[in-house]
Amino acid sequence: MKIMFVLAGLGAGGAERVVSLLSGEMIRRGHDISVVSFDAPGDPVFHSLHSQVDIVRLAIPPGGGSPLRGVEAICRRTAALRGLFKRRRPDVVISFLTKINVLSIVASTGLQIPVVISERNNPVAQRAHPLWAIAWKLAARRAAGIVLQTQAIKDLYPADIRSRAVVIPNPVAPVAAKPEPHDGLVMTAVGRLDWQKGFDMLIKAFATVAEDFPGWMLVIWGEGKAKAELQSLVNETGCADRIKLAGKSRTPADWMKTADLFVLSSRYEGFPNVLLEAMAFGIPVVSFRCKFGPEDIIDDGVNGLLAEPENIDSLTQALRKIMSNKEVRYRIGAAGSASVAGYRVSDIVSKWEALAKKRFTPRENSD
Repeated sequence: MKIMFVLAGLGAGGAERVVSLLSGEMIRRGHDISVVSFDAPGDPVFHSLHSQVDIVRLAIPPGGGSPLRGVEAICRRTAALRGLFKRRRPDVVISFLTKINVLSIVASTGLQIPVVISERNNPVAQRAHPLWAIAWKLAARRAAGIVLQTQAIKDLYPADIRSRAVVIPNPVAPVAAKPEPHDGLVMTAVGRLDWQKGFDMLIKAFATVAEDFPGWMLVIWGEGKAKAELQSLVNETGCADRIKLAGKSRTPADWMKTADLFVLSSRYEGFPNVLLEAMAFGIPVVSFRCKFGPEDIIDDGVNGLLAEPENIDSLTQALRKIMSNKEVRYRIGAAGSASVAGYRVSDIVSKWEALAKKRFTPRENSD
């Protein structure tokens, strides 16, 4: 099959990671795969793609500034995408994230090319302009299929959308060799530096326990608009020498090499890739019981610890429990690694492949 993935860019995000894993496995299964993005050809590709993936970068930024420029960018993106659909005639298009999903549906109008759209976040908590929310609902009703990451997210949608949606969780990248447990005493978090990821709460929780665990450091990997605000908070804690905003890691796996404990402090999620990746690598994990994802992945006390959502005291208690006991960390890390076997790339790709084949109807490749 000719399968075309469409996403905003090829940077360090979770959707980009998923596309890199899915596309590589699909190439190995004999599919013709292209990946289309709207960033520029010279922009860095954070998650490597298989050498046989056809990468098309349309170099049309999202606009910004005045509403007129934003509308102009939307029109240019849609026209470019429609032209590409006409020329390439993919058997199935798979698009990721709200705005790109809408553009893909509009661009495919009248072309008889099935478009499967994929949402990757909490639709209630995610901040989106009301017009995009309306546009998405209209687009979703025209999509050939809708992929959501958990049943709990699926249950949030109207019945007509639920009836055409399937749940496919994220895959986790295979780990070549897990390290032996070590005690560098590095607490690690990873993600965009913004309100959703809750790093402000993690910094406060760490500062609360820091005096009792003098050997530990907190390292937060990522970039984002809240960096200055978070750095100011770090300075206020009096623990600036033990809390580091490390920026973007050089490669997707770099942060794992020094992590002795991984913490997911998000206020909400769709299905957190980094949590799966940490567990696959054998790193013990602590997470807020946020909507959605952590409860699907973590069995509290067995393969990770769960704290009550946005409750800094609850997070502090979980941190104390795991930081104070090396054996608990080793046990939870080992259990976590074993528990993510069901998220193997091959198993997840089989679900996507079955969906793509179901939505694809053979047709003449003509304009």
